[in-house]
Formats: sequence, structure tokens, C-alpha cells
Amino acid sequence: MAHPPQIKIPAVYMRGGTSKGVFFRLQDLPEPAQVPGEARDSFLLRVIGSPDPYAKQIDGMGGATSSTSKTVIVAKSTRPDHDVDYLFGQVSIDKPFVDWSGNCGNLSAAIGPYAISNGFIDPARIPQDGIVTVRIWQANINKTIVAHVPVTGGQVQETGDFELDGVTFPAAEVRIEFMDPAAEEEGGGGAMFPTGNLVDELEVPGVGTLKATMINAGIPTIFVNAADIGYTGTELQDAINSDPKALAMFELIRAYGAMRMGLIEHLEQAARRQHTPKIAFVAPAADYVASSGKQVRAEDVDLLVRALSMGKLHHAMMGTAAVSIATAAAIPGTLVSLAAGGRAHEAVRFGHPSGTLRVGAEARQVDGDWAVTKAEMSRSARVLMEGWVRVPGDTV
Repeated sequence: MAHPPQIKIPAVYMRGGTSKGVFFRLQDLPEPAQVPGEARDSFLLRVIGSPDPYAKQIDGMGGATSSTSKTVIVAKSTRPDHDVDYLFGQVSIDKPFVDWSGNCGNLSAAIGPYAISNGFIDPARIPQDGIVTVRIWQANINKTIVAHVPVTGGQVQETGDFELDGVTFPAAEVRIEFMDPAAEEEGGGGAMFPTGNLVDELEVPGVGTLKATMINAGIPTIFVNAADIGYTGTELQDAINSDPKALAMFELIRAYGAMRMGLIEHLEQAARRQHTPKIAFVAPAADYVASSGKQVRAEDVDLLVRALSMGKLHHAMMGTAAVSIATAAAIPGTLVSLAAGGRAHEAVRFGHPSGTLRVGAEARQVDGDWAVTKAEMSRSARVLMEGWVRVPGDTV
């Protein structure tokens, strides 16, 4: 029996924010994978090591968590006033699919540095020392992201003293702006509040009727009150992820919320759309000890937020969910703004399992409807490895 040799494809393994993934230039992908479809999905699944019934991704580049089972495709942008097109694929760990329904806000911080280092930016725009502004078209959600990337000695600066809770070592700060982040999700109508309400009564069989803020900003997100589902908002990962009944409850809330938001038509479709919407729970500020052992004091934060990604409580906070938090905090009357004291906030610092994060948003009312101009936060990014990734030749 003949066995196909492995093929190798240029790739970069990068951390962005509290996530990491495998980055490809579109033109470097095997030809069948250069267009959306089964060949692309099969290729990326094999790169990451999915589907893995052991849920470890031992035979691939994935790290067996939603934060590390990620892929990115970057291309020279064909859109005016943009430098690159950025496409994000969230790879399921134990199932054979790639979810293309949303962005990764954490990896968004790595796109600007990647674009500069991989020849997408005119060298004339790169100073010897200073900041390069990279305009990114986020192709999953058709939105603009602006990254402000530090450069030292004509090269992307990756080391520095910027600390980000959820990341072990300090690095250089990358400031990112999510422009007009109200998501234009398929089936969601493009409305920031797809139900028309800041707070809804969401009926979830077997759970009850919950107050919920359902918002399209950064990524579609369903916010519920921690107290309404038996939590305090100070929980760490093990408290949720070791409890199958809790995970099933959150998935049920997420599925019914997705239907109310118009993102799916039938409940069973939620299983094939794990990346969006997100489900999060909020609570007023309180003291707790973060997963690193760091003491977070109530006076250091405006509120507490815990969010699930791909069916598990996130170890910190997804960048796109942070955009949702910033936007909802800027609009009085949402569950997020109520948990933060009941007023509109131009910026909030919230507590998450790994520590705290500050995010901001500019929101205003236009003809009675809320609109958000931009949301912004600071992250960091670093190249972990570069070279080639290998997959069996019959993968594509």
C-alpha cells in the first residue's frame, strides 16, 4: 500500500492577547484550500489536530482549549483604505468542523504585527522607531479593525513591559480599535440589539425565565445575571468546567438566546455554531482571588464578568466579548451597565478569572437607537515559532 508523503506549508505560530493560533498567508495555502469550502476546512482541521475524541489535539498544533484551537488566514486587502484581509477559523476540538461565524478579538492584536513582518505593509510606511497603523478588514464580520503596532529598529517590537492578565510574561503593547463594532451577523439583521430591547425575558425550558441582554457588538453575546443562575461572578474555570450539568445549562441558555437573536432557526443548529453567540454572566464588583493567585479587590473593578467559549468557561476573556462588554457598559439599562452601577461608562475595568481588563467604547443614540462608533483595548502579541507546518499529502 502506498502512503502519501507529508507536505509542508509556510506558517507562523503566534500569540495574540490570551489566545494563540496558526497563521497563514492565503497564497501559501495548498491551492484547493485557497478558497472557502471542504478542502480548506479539512486542511485546517488536520493542522490543528481535530477532530480528536481524546480532546487533546496531540497530533496537531492545537492546545486542546478554545483559546488555542485557532487558525488565521491573511491576504493583501482588495478593499480601499485597508492593508490586509483577516479571516479567522475557530477549530472544534472534538468535532469535524471549523466555525467561521465570528472574529477572535485576541488574535486581532497579532494581525498588525504579522502584516508588518510578512511583507503586507509598504516598507516606506515603517519607521525606524515609532508606531505603524495597520488597517485590517475582518472578513468574518465585515468590520474594520485598526491596530497601532510599535516598531523599534525598523522591526516589530514584541518585548516590553505591558502586562496583560491571563498572559504570563510582559510584552509590547498593541492598541487596537474595533470600528463600528455592532455585528452584522447573518440572520441577525445587523441590529445592535436584535430583539429591540436592552433587557429581555428569555425563557429557557428546564432553567427558567432569565433576564438577558442580547447584543451584537464585537461578537454576538448573551449576558445574564450571575445570581439568577446560582453564581456569584467570582468563579474560576474549575467551578464551571468540572460540572457537566452547569455546562449543559449554559449551552441550553446559549441555544435559546441564539434563536431569539435570529442567529439560528432551530435549536439543534447551535451545535454547529459553537463560536457564536457567546454566553456570559455578570455580577457587581466583589473581592476574589484570580487563577494566578492575584488578589482582585472590589474597588479595583467596576463589575465581574465570566464568559464561555466553545462550551467551556474561558480562562480570561475573549477579546470580542470584551468589545461586547464595553459596548453594553456604555449603554444605560443593559445588565452589564446595571452590574457596573447603573450608569453609562465610557470605559470599564472588569474582573475575569485571570485578573482584570480595561475596555472602552463610544456609544450614542441616533433617532432613538443606540450606535457605537468604536471600542478599544490594549493587548500584546508575539511570534512563538515560524517555518512550516506539515500535514499528510492526502489532507487536501
